[in-house]
Amino acid sequence: MAYKLLQLARTKEERDLHKIYGHPGIEGIYGGGCIQSPDMMLVFMNPTARNVASAPSWRGIRAPWIGVQKVWNMLAGLNLIDGEAVPRGWDELSAEKLYTHIAERKLYVTNLASCTQPDARHLSDSIFREYLPVLHKEIMSIKPNKIITLGNQVSSILLQKPISVSSYLNGESEKLVLNGVAYNVYPTYYPVGQGQRNMPKAIKRIQSIIKQVA
Repeated sequence: MAYKLLQLARTKEERDLHKIYGHPGIEGIYGGGCIQSPDMMLVFMNPTARNVASAPSWRGIRAPWIGVQKVWNMLAGLNLIDGEAVPRGWDELSAEKLYTHIAERKLYVTNLASCTQPDARHLSDSIFREYLPVLHKEIMSIKPNKIITLGNQVSSILLQKPISVSSYLNGESEKLVLNGVAYNVYPTYYPVGQGQRNMPKAIKRIQSIIKQVA
């Protein structure tokens, strides 16, 4: 499978926003995986330069968490992907194989904002809100069965109301209506970076979601 079949076409709006908010010399990172009615869409915050695909010299798929192991270990532990599919060394071919596997498992991984930063610095709500129409279009295009939003900030921006993920412990969800279509949104703890201490809580919550919607 050519990696372009694992991603939506980039829009001018996304490219322009990255020029404004992305760090100079680092490329944007965009959603990837199953682009036709995935079972699950995972929405993280924004990419950092730890993602090796953000390097200008990278010639493969520029998708979330390439080269960052802990997210893939979490998904493998949840049996959402096969552990053997996670590369031990990262290059263009191994990244494409991983995202092909993700697509086959009916998953889609994206960020609220695609503007890559040099580190895990905090982005303001105002920047994330500028990306909200882009994410809305992404959701309406791929039509996910369920959307898991990682962290209070991402959940609150997408749902456009204050969200505390600690209030969602089992299979509870919210409704997001876009162009007359209702999507199930599951706010969940952010499991990596500064939220790494919440990894066990995120795993427990996602396990509850999987069990509740099985």
